[in-house]
Amino acid sequence: MQCYILLGACFLCLTASSRALETVFGAFNLELEFPSPQERERALREGLYDPNNVIPIDVDVYYKHGDQTPSIFVTIPRFAKGVPYSLAYVTNEMRPNGTLLQAYPSYEWHKTHGADCNGLTSVYRTQIDECGRMWILDSGEIDFVQLCPPQLYAIDLENGRIVHQYRMPKRLYKEGVSRFVTPTVELHPQNCDVGYVYMADSIGDGIVVYDVAAQQSWRIENKFTYPHPDFGTFTIAGESFQLWDGTVSTTLTPHGLGGRRMMYFHSLSSEWQMAIPLDVVNNGSNWRLNDVSAALDQFQLLGKRGSQCVAAAMSESGFLICGLVKPASLLAWNIGTPYTHQNLVMLVEDEERLQFTSGIKIVRNHEGKEELWALSNRLQKAFGSGLNFKEINFRIQKCGVQELLSGRPCY
Repeated sequence: MQCYILLGACFLCLTASSRALETVFGAFNLELEFPSPQERERALREGLYDPNNVIPIDVDVYYKHGDQTPSIFVTIPRFAKGVPYSLAYVTNEMRPNGTLLQAYPSYEWHKTHGADCNGLTSVYRTQIDECGRMWILDSGEIDFVQLCPPQLYAIDLENGRIVHQYRMPKRLYKEGVSRFVTPTVELHPQNCDVGYVYMADSIGDGIVVYDVAAQQSWRIENKFTYPHPDFGTFTIAGESFQLWDGTVSTTLTPHGLGGRRMMYFHSLSSEWQMAIPLDVVNNGSNWRLNDVSAALDQFQLLGKRGSQCVAAAMSESGFLICGLVKPASLLAWNIGTPYTHQNLVMLVEDEERLQFTSGIKIVRNHEGKEELWALSNRLQKAFGSGLNFKEINFRIQKCGVQELLSGRPCY
């Protein structure tokens, strides 16, 4: 048995066999499919494809009804030029560097690189809801050049049809600054009606709330959605880099737990875990444009982690799980308990395979059981000394949620 220590707090003791997630995907560098060899050569020649800039950020998973093997999607944001497409799915074809990826919904959606706003410009994260619709948050910018308005698509994964589209009005984003990175979808508990979508603006330091039925939206921004100066330096596996990002993740109290439901959120460059009542968030009259004092008394600082967290997801039983930066690990908190070090459980620590866990999802598999899927990407090397393409840099791993929470092996 080994007991992990973080800031003087002792976390759950796990056996060595339970500390490994199941690896689903690993790549030295991403292998991208093109419509033809000629198109690949054109993209390389014109600077539209630079293999050094192709860095996956998020994973999303869809179990089609009855299928034991899911469809696996990854996002590849256009931090800079040289990314041929920004959303892809994992195929069954193996290539020398790893499994081949294919553009989604098609190469045509991405090929204009922001010249046509009816396609996709840059996607950081998605969310597939329980009714089989993928919600795609498109930041609309490449290297902080706002080529298109931020927008939200919903695609029915069964038939590929667009079932919803929303373009954000200019009053809700900061052109040349905003970078919308994470959507969170609020479904009605008894049907497929979507009530709200919450969109995290990590560089613009805010959250945009979209009332789907009313097609109205408003922006939340204040000192709690901003980064913290003491946590702008990220150190992973001995390498450091700077990020100055505000709100990156939002999660919601699951239906059925009782009590007042909350939105939980955190900034990337911060150790704070924040919360605010969901009914306050969903009341558009509370949020006057550019009012950083709006409903300020409703925000709750739940506690401090001592390190940054990247992506996060909520289990149906109310465990908030996030990708902790230092040490590289998955951290869990039962939302029914105080956010103290005694109640923060380190489920898995792996300095090799959990370097910058930027994508986390909890999904139901073909048996109805919850699974956690995580994507890690060694961002510290991409932003620093450069990726070594003789090493595995990108991984997708998974584990049953109950296995994780109980300390049982994932396999």
